[in-house]
Amino acid sequence: METTSRAVAQATAVGDGGKASSAWRTVDGYLSAPFPWYGLDEAFTGRRWLMQVTATADGVVGHGSVGHGDEPSVRSEYTAGTGQETKEKFAVAVTVAAHPVRRSADGTGLLEATSVCSAAWLAGVGLLSFTWPGQMDHSLRDDWLEQQTETAWVLADDLAGPDWSTLSLPVDGVPTPFHYRESEFGWVLAGSTRAGVHVGAYGRGMSAYGLGFAVVKDISAYTGA
Repeated sequence: METTSRAVAQATAVGDGGKASSAWRTVDGYLSAPFPWYGLDEAFTGRRWLMQVTATADGVVGHGSVGHGDEPSVRSEYTAGTGQETKEKFAVAVTVAAHPVRRSADGTGLLEATSVCSAAWLAGVGLLSFTWPGQMDHSLRDDWLEQQTETAWVLADDLAGPDWSTLSLPVDGVPTPFHYRESEFGWVLAGSTRAGVHVGAYGRGMSAYGLGFAVVKDISAYTGA
């Protein structure tokens, strides 16, 4: 699959892997990106918040995410100790720079291309990072997450397969086709824009069918400033 490095993507989407510097968790990392960020359009009037960006060893930003709605915690589909379904409602937009296969900055190797599959993969693993089955012991979550991450990889590599449907959503006001799938944990979608980036998204408690995406004109809107 043409995508970002699998190891980097997994470390980023699943609990950050402890590898992102503080700069990549603040507005500075977003401002250093050489491409536009996408979030929900103006029809969404709820809370917006930063997540993080991921960069190569030489500091070039490759992808990142911004959140909308309730900031989710890592939890099961049932609120601990209550037996009640969680009421968190959120949607996360993932922006991935579109580029072909290219040489690394030091000229010693090749960096893999990105595609809409990359956005689907990052969105799928991002959703998993905030989920675990309600009846599973926490000590088993790593094994479960590894298995589900492999499944998300396989699904992202087969966007034409039966697990995906097509959903048309506005991007900068233009109807745009997205690959879309649902699971017991939430929903995932991915598509491409005319601005030279791929957009993925994932969420839970908030319907994907009414969403629209647009270039983030002022990233400070996501800082609470």
